[in-house]
Amino acid sequence: MLICPLDFRYGRKEMKEVFSEDHRIDTQLKVEAALARAHAKAGNVPKSAAKVITDKASISIITRERVYEIESETKHDVMAVVKALSEKCGDAGKYVHLGATSNDIIDTTTALQFKASLDIVEKDLISLLSALADLSEKHRNTVCMGRTHGQNAIPTTYGFKVAGYVSEVMRHIERLQECRKRVCVGKLSGAIGTAAALGPKARQVQELMMKDLGLGYEEAATQVVCRDRYTELVCLMANICTSCERYATEVRNLQRSEISEVAEAFDAKKQVGSSTMAQKRNPIVSENVCGLSRIVRGFVTPTFENMVLWHERDLSNSSAERFTLPHVMVLTDEILSKMEGVFRGLTVNKDNMLRNINAAKGMIMAEPVMMALTAKGIGRQEAHEVLRSRSLMAEQKGWDLQRALLQDPLVKKHFTKAELAKVMDPMNYLGFAPQMTDDVIAKARKMIP
Repeated sequence: MLICPLDFRYGRKEMKEVFSEDHRIDTQLKVEAALARAHAKAGNVPKSAAKVITDKASISIITRERVYEIESETKHDVMAVVKALSEKCGDAGKYVHLGATSNDIIDTTTALQFKASLDIVEKDLISLLSALADLSEKHRNTVCMGRTHGQNAIPTTYGFKVAGYVSEVMRHIERLQECRKRVCVGKLSGAIGTAAALGPKARQVQELMMKDLGLGYEEAATQVVCRDRYTELVCLMANICTSCERYATEVRNLQRSEISEVAEAFDAKKQVGSSTMAQKRNPIVSENVCGLSRIVRGFVTPTFENMVLWHERDLSNSSAERFTLPHVMVLTDEILSKMEGVFRGLTVNKDNMLRNINAAKGMIMAEPVMMALTAKGIGRQEAHEVLRSRSLMAEQKGWDLQRALLQDPLVKKHFTKAELAKVMDPMNYLGFAPQMTDDVIAKARKMIP
């Protein structure tokens, strides 16, 4: 019976495998093997026993079915893994899980899943960065409407708009790289973190084990790795997904029929936009990104609540994390992949961008005229009032702004019709948008292998 959409609709194979049940059990086995090897290096157990445990610690030998069978009796998932491994190791089985508590294995396994999943997300971010940089560079000089409050503002370029996304994704890559040392952290310190059961070489064993696994370790653990680390990870994923929702929302808005400046790719041969309105071409991928991003953010609250455990630990976090952590990472990967696909296949309609600028009847050029007046020695506030009143007049009479301005004595005193037209040419009021776009793209290219 399939219930969760991750089972049949969302999620990519590589990331789902990281959080699959077989991989989780296999990783727990690998952690148990690393524990045995660390004990052997410290001289606590025979090297031959560690080798046997390592050789047997595989899902191909310790099957999920056998683990579940034992768990049905023990009612304890980690102990089921320990027993299943021990029974395959003969005499060496007595050294399995030596000195450890369940969360030494669980949290270290989770850290390895984080490590693998962050590698995938980082690749996703770099792929998205590449797509955005290409799009931004291509449209460095493509003039389009800038909008604030849902209203026309002043001209910009589409390349500069996308450069903002490029810069944001670069920050996410930096955040991800910086968080690894805090997130990819396991533990081997026993029941309440004192490492009492691990003997006099406990700290050496923990260091050897985590070095073997390529992880950091909790320096002053309770029975669990402190969940502020998990909160940082989930908040970062929510941040990344919310950025994608922002980009997707802009695509959706710019694809509105009355704006029609960009559009998602559409397979004209087979794709259907609506079951009844045959003409429809909907931004369905961007809409999907928006919906899935909200799910990821929804897991932020339980992740914060999972930080608050009784004393050295309780079990209230465990059931929640079985949902939150796999869903957050699988959906983040899905969202980033879809967002890259949107921008790789995006249609940018330059003609409609110019159409929308021209339809504004010069209103979006009020600011450059105001600044040109101040350059003539007119006070900024006086110039602002001229543009405000003449804009209202133009709107009331259905005129373009240039016509209304040419009836103002102050404007006529300082500008000829040709001079005013030059000031009001959108191509002449892009500021440093193209140059700033170039700077952002150059920085991005250094991050892309």
